[in-house]
Order: sequence, then C-alpha cells, then structure tokens
Amino acid sequence: MRTHRETLIVNLLKSIESKDVEGFSAISQSQYRQHNLHVADGKQGFLDFVFSTPDGMPKVSTRRVFEDGEYVVAHSELVADQTLAVFDIFKFDGERIVEHWDAAQPMLEPNPSGRTLLDGQEDIGDAGVSLADSKKVARTFVENVLMSGNLSVAEEYVGPEYLQHHPLVRDGLDGLREAFADWMSSGVEVCYENIHFVLGKGDFVLVVTEGRFNGAPVAFYDMFRISKGKIVEHWDVVEEVPPKEQWQNGNGKF
Repeated sequence: MRTHRETLIVNLLKSIESKDVEGFSAISQSQYRQHNLHVADGKQGFLDFVFSTPDGMPKVSTRRVFEDGEYVVAHSELVADQTLAVFDIFKFDGERIVEHWDAAQPMLEPNPSGRTLLDGQEDIGDAGVSLADSKKVARTFVENVLMSGNLSVAEEYVGPEYLQHHPLVRDGLDGLREAFADWMSSGVEVCYENIHFVLGKGDFVLVVTEGRFNGAPVAFYDMFRISKGKIVEHWDVVEEVPPKEQWQNGNGKF
C-alpha cells in the first residue's frame, strides 16, 4: 500500500497529463526549488511549463514509487513527441513539496535480453537485509565498480541472476563485463564522479551520481533491486546536463 506522500506524487505526475490543478496543490507556493534545468524556478515556473503542453499530453504512467525520509522517488514513462523513461526525486517539508530533481532518457528498443528501461518488478519487496545494508551494497558497487571501472570485484555485489535494463547490455555479470570491455575498446568514456543521493525502500535503492559521458557532463540515475545483499536487477537513466546558457533556473542539476 502506498504512503500518503507516494500517493501525492503519483497524483501530481498524472496531473501533468490531466492539467488538474488539485494535483499540484502539494507543491509549496513559496519554497519550491527546481533542478530540471529546462523549467523555471518556483511553483509558477512548474505550472507555466505544464500548461504550455497540449491538453492530454504528455501521457504519464508511474511504474515505481517509494518514500525514503523526506524524499519520494518515482520511476515513470512519459509519452509526448517521444517516449521517455524518467526518474523524479521530490523533497517534502511536512505536507508540501519544496524541491525537485529529475533525469530522463528516450526509450530505445529492448536490450539483448529483451528488457526495456521500464519493465520488470514494480512492487516494493523484501530485500532480506536492512535498508542500510542494501544502500551500502548499492553505494559501494557504484564507488568500487562504476567509478573505478574495476569489473574484477563486481561479483562481490552482483548476484548470479542479474537482470539488466540498460538498453545496450544483456543480463548477467558477463553482460556487464562485455559492455565495459566494448566501451573501453571503442574509446567510449563513462566516468562516475560524485554521488549525490542514495535513496531506497524495501529492495529498491536509487543512486544518483554526477559524471561525464564522452566528455559531456551527465546525471547518472541507477536503480538497483537488492536481494540478500546482492544486486539482482538494474534500471538506469543517463541525461546530459545542458550548457549553462540554456538553463531556465540557476539551481544546477544536483
């Protein structure tokens, strides 16, 4: 069963489609800080953006949502002129949303294992370990494998039945090794630098990292499903950070 805040976020995101102002009532009128760099700051900036889109668009379907302390994470499909996989993070102060971060990536064809950016388990499950332990697994995997590019230690974190939703990578630890080897041989730069969020509930943990992809600044949103201390499923979104002269607010991506 969803918490009150989780329900507020699902309703808010659906209201982007319906233009139902009641769905936006949870946004603070005075404090809302926006990190989507294509949208102006404040509640009015958000409303101006929403009402600039056609009625009934974009279509929004939230697949996963979870609350962690003062934050709520949503993982959604957004359909407009193209279909996007989107992660949103909302920060609450009491009953009001006061800050928002997100990242979006166009949907591609299913990966070599037939998985997309959005399919897979949707319900929050039992990780079999504490949330603190699950967060530690996800964070240290990012630090010790993705940041360093050291795939030799990946087996310490990844389970034998590893389901992969990255568009170019197949299931299993071997699929991850192959992808990194291909990227290195092709001169593709994947550089994870600074972790900004580690948020989770049950068996889901989202890690948000600042980095670079082929020299361009990006936001990496990696969500892991943890079972008994091992990563068993992975979804991600990578979004390039636009040049500063294109920003519609001065808050930065992170």
